[in-house]
Amino acid sequence: MDLITQIALAAGLAWASGLRLYAVLFICGLLQRLGYLELPGQLALLQHDWVLWASGLMLVGEFVADKVPVFDSFWDALQTFVRLPGGALLAWGVFADQGPAAQLAAGILGGTIVSGTHLTKAGTRALINHSPEPFSNWAASFSEDGLLIAGLWLAIVHPWLFLGLLVLFLCLVAWLLPKLWRLMREVWRRLRPRRAAAAGEGAR
Repeated sequence: MDLITQIALAAGLAWASGLRLYAVLFICGLLQRLGYLELPGQLALLQHDWVLWASGLMLVGEFVADKVPVFDSFWDALQTFVRLPGGALLAWGVFADQGPAAQLAAGILGGTIVSGTHLTKAGTRALINHSPEPFSNWAASFSEDGLLIAGLWLAIVHPWLFLGLLVLFLCLVAWLLPKLWRLMREVWRRLRPRRAAAAGEGAR
């Protein structure tokens, strides 16, 4: 595996982990098992039966949880403690044959990428959940499923194209995250009087 392919794979695994970590683990493990992908170092363990069963079960659970309005935001908050270290570790593992320094650099950059993806996803879905209908939530969730598969395919088959699109995505994230944060603060500020009024009525 040449250096550019390794970089694209590490970045792709980190990026996709911010959307669906368990799907990444299962898909990559299955591709390794079927001979379509050769994972470096100890990442080859993803093809083990126990790992495939565990990641497959969690994939199904996450697929369902992500389609339930409001609960999906709780799930995203909980998965912050799983996706971020998971994505960083996957990027770290891709450079197993390049030495500790390269692995540490990959882990740092992978952690940055997965953080950007996860925070953008979680912030966007939190805003969508303020819509009273569930269809926008479902559309966003299924779009993320398709985006994950397309992104992983590009990272494996067309690494240069994926890296170019990733740079554009990171620029978009840098521009979008402050705006998402301000919007969420504004929504929270507007909801506080309503909640206080509802609590007052309930106390009567």
